[in-house]
Amino acid sequence: MLSDVRPFMTFMDVEHSRSYIDDLYSSDPDKCLTSLICIKNSVIGSNRQKESVIAQGIVPRLIQLLKDRNRKAAIRLESVVTIGSLAKGTGEHVELLINCGTVPLLLDLLEENDPLLIDACLCCLRTLSQQDTGRFQTVYSHRHLQKLLSFAEPEENILRQSCVASILSSLCKGASEQNALRLAGAAQVLTNMLSICHTAVRVPTLTCLAAMAFENRAVAEEITNTSYKDTKVITILARLLSRDKPIDMQLEAARCLTNLHRAGAIMAYDAVITFRTLPCLVRLCQIEHSTPHRAAAANTLAYLTEVDSELQQTTAISNQLIGALADSLLNSNNVLARQAAFRAFASLGANDEDIRKRIIETNRLMERVVDGLGDPNEGVRLAAIRCLHSLSRSVQQLRTTFQDHSVWRPLMALLTGSPPLELLSAASSTLCNLLLEFSPAKEPMLQQGAVQLLATLTTRNEPALRLNGVWALMNLAFQAEQRVKSQILTALGTDQIFRLLADSDTRILMKTLGLLRNLVSPRAHTDAMMTLHGPQVMQAVVLVLEGPHSPDVKEQALCILTNIADGERAKDHIMANDDVLKKLTDYMTHPSTRLQIAAIYCITNLIRQEEPGAAERQLRLREMGVVNILNQLSTTPDNLLYEGKNGAGAFSRILSHCCKSDP
Repeated sequence: MLSDVRPFMTFMDVEHSRSYIDDLYSSDPDKCLTSLICIKNSVIGSNRQKESVIAQGIVPRLIQLLKDRNRKAAIRLESVVTIGSLAKGTGEHVELLINCGTVPLLLDLLEENDPLLIDACLCCLRTLSQQDTGRFQTVYSHRHLQKLLSFAEPEENILRQSCVASILSSLCKGASEQNALRLAGAAQVLTNMLSICHTAVRVPTLTCLAAMAFENRAVAEEITNTSYKDTKVITILARLLSRDKPIDMQLEAARCLTNLHRAGAIMAYDAVITFRTLPCLVRLCQIEHSTPHRAAAANTLAYLTEVDSELQQTTAISNQLIGALADSLLNSNNVLARQAAFRAFASLGANDEDIRKRIIETNRLMERVVDGLGDPNEGVRLAAIRCLHSLSRSVQQLRTTFQDHSVWRPLMALLTGSPPLELLSAASSTLCNLLLEFSPAKEPMLQQGAVQLLATLTTRNEPALRLNGVWALMNLAFQAEQRVKSQILTALGTDQIFRLLADSDTRILMKTLGLLRNLVSPRAHTDAMMTLHGPQVMQAVVLVLEGPHSPDVKEQALCILTNIADGERAKDHIMANDDVLKKLTDYMTHPSTRLQIAAIYCITNLIRQEEPGAAERQLRLREMGVVNILNQLSTTPDNLLYEGKNGAGAFSRILSHCCKSDP
């Protein structure tokens, strides 16, 4: 213990007597110290006692005593230990302590020469940092970071090293903190700490390195280039993956290597990833390990394999992994285990049809996915939706397994509620796949109000939701019945279409153009849709063609005109618009080959000989100089452009149609 003073006081005495509170403000140092020890002992292990002490306004007095350098060392020591105990209470207790300026004070006290006080301050900072779940933004100055790191050098004691590593890992909540640690020299200090053969130091050190490297390439590259006594940190981390090391250490080393890889500092094909990190995580997912360890391994494995198809394929064939992950869903009530298993399945099935098939065919797995959509835990629901989204990329499964389990029902139920933003984004992404034209879920989802739901999504402030809404509508419109297309246009409205076409997010603009393109095709629907909505569609196309957009975007607008020109009566909307015709001729000589090709395709549809009014259209285009442009293009050395005109024969026919009355 930190003091030999042991006053006797029962639980009831502490709760109801004011004498110990009055003595805390006494000028007699012995009375003050006795009161402090009494308070400290009373709050240990009791949130109710912590609440009582805090409610009586004692925290400001503790801070005052701690600041006063003229106080007895024991008084200041007991004050910081008491604050540390209060910090182990509820989130509200932590919030109060942080708002009172406890953290800057503790950091300043590290400059003093009292070893016991420094140790107590570090322990208190560690407790506060671990209890702080991210609601509070505590800024550590460069001086404070360097001071903390000075207590982490190998010659320091284990307690200090462990505290510093834990404090710094909790500090890493974003790029600014990561960069601040890099500038303070943390990469080298932490690498040096890995040489300390003590789990209490190595594990939090690995956690801190992993936090520093997370999605920060500059920091990750600095870490990978750091060495301890000529041994690269990557080699040290690989050694800590060995089976003879504690499992927590293996997990944190694997997470550190995973974050270094995902940040771009280590390639996927590097042996330390494919032959050390990945097998270690697969092994730790197996059923012989504890549930928390399996969940941690599956979470890291999901992140490691999330974006690399080769790692996904390698992982999927490893050591009965799919069965082990399925066991976490089928036989575990642990929330973190279920969440991690769903995440891992989502990553494994992201790109490969065979892997998706193996996952779906696992006994009762789809039942668990559907159950997961309604799980009371938000994290499990989100992970289950992401798993469903990954599996929904399979055409075959959309037509079979997804239909058998009616996965659209819980998905629609979730979307029509008020889910959190991240969950809504994942669910609407899945909806995009379920609304593809070959999906059996399409019709029942229409009956449940999918069109209006998606139209509402396009009005959201969040770009991801607007994108998902218009993307799903684009899928829904592809080869849809005319009634569905009219329903989409009615639900969106002209004003909203124009707003989407003016969206600052190019992806949203492209999907909106894709939607319009699907609405005016195939040819059987073109005339009907243009009869009902022709002026609005033409206005939308002109808006894009006149805007400061990339060739990719304008090509889509020209493709819409090509579809319109394919209609028997719809093409009149183009021929009656001098501005659009002028733009078509301009794009025929545009520097972008793809825009030239798109414009020529549109001209081809306009002048088809076998359709009524062809002669008049040909004459009009000839008067606009189309023949001269085509003659110039016929000698182009650009093979891509020539092939884009459907070959020499088709190009000749275009010229002949437009030149029938020429000498």
